[in-house]
Amino acid sequence: MSKTLEIRWHGRGGQGAKTAALLLADVAFSTGAYVQGFPEYGPERMGAPITAYNRISDEDIRVHSNIYTPDLVVVVDETLLHSVDVTAGLKEDGAILINTPSSVEEITPMLKGYKGKVYTIDACKISIETLGKNFPNTPMLAAVVAITKVMDREPFIANMQESYEHKFAKKPEVIEGNMKALTTAYDAAAAMM
Repeated sequence: MSKTLEIRWHGRGGQGAKTAALLLADVAFSTGAYVQGFPEYGPERMGAPITAYNRISDEDIRVHSNIYTPDLVVVVDETLLHSVDVTAGLKEDGAILINTPSSVEEITPMLKGYKGKVYTIDACKISIETLGKNFPNTPMLAAVVAITKVMDREPFIANMQESYEHKFAKKPEVIEGNMKALTTAYDAAAAMM
């Protein structure tokens, strides 16, 4: 029987949650999986809460709706914990990944009694250290791949290197920082498993 992995991303406009969801779909597709990656559109503006989704399966995906009972929730901006019910519908045997400098013990009381797995990673710090700017989507993407095991580390890194070389063909100076952000976050997330 097929298992479809469903992921819901929560972020703010301009943080790259939509881009990360689309990149995750691209890398999962490269493994031969069936994928969906799409945002939920509303009155988006810089800083406004946004939602994006992924479905990854080994069989054709025939459902085309938002995800209401995700296996994994990714929170790119921890301030959303105060204004958005990020655990709504989250499966008890699922997990939540939060971009925060706080520990799991510090963040868990903010999750409305959620009893599943909780992971934290300081994607902002990783981004600033490797890119010189706060672009948390790159480290969060790597952490998602490590936690879900959508693909192994080396094929993921190679796939992203190729993707970045294409995407940043006119700005090759940003590739090295993005790659460092990916490897640092992947390794940090893998160590939590």
